[in-house]
Amino acid sequence: MAMLHTVNKSSFDRNTFESCLRLAKEGSSVLLIEDGVYAAMKNTTAAEQINSAMGTLTFYVLGPDMDARGIKADALIDGFKIVDYNGFVDLSIEHDSVQSWL
Repeated sequence: MAMLHTVNKSSFDRNTFESCLRLAKEGSSVLLIEDGVYAAMKNTTAAEQINSAMGTLTFYVLGPDMDARGIKADALIDGFKIVDYNGFVDLSIEHDSVQSWL
C-alpha cells in the first residue's frame, strides 16, 4: 500500500522528518511542504538520510513553498521532484492514503 507522507516542519527544529523516514514503508513517497522544504537542501544534516532512503522512497518538494523561502532548484538534493499545488493534489489521489507529520 503506497502512502504519501507530508512533512511541514523543519528537520532542524524537530525530529518529525527523521521519524517519517524511519517509519515510511518501501514504495511510499515523501512530500516536503512549508518549513519542511529546508530538508531538501544539499549539504545539510538531512541530506545523508535522504540519500540513503532514495532507493526505497520517492521525494517531492512543494515549489511554491521553496519560492516563499528563497530556495532555488539548484540547491536541492539530486532526485527531488518539484511539484506545484496541482501536483500535490495529484500525489494525494495517486496514493492509497496520506500521512501528515506534524
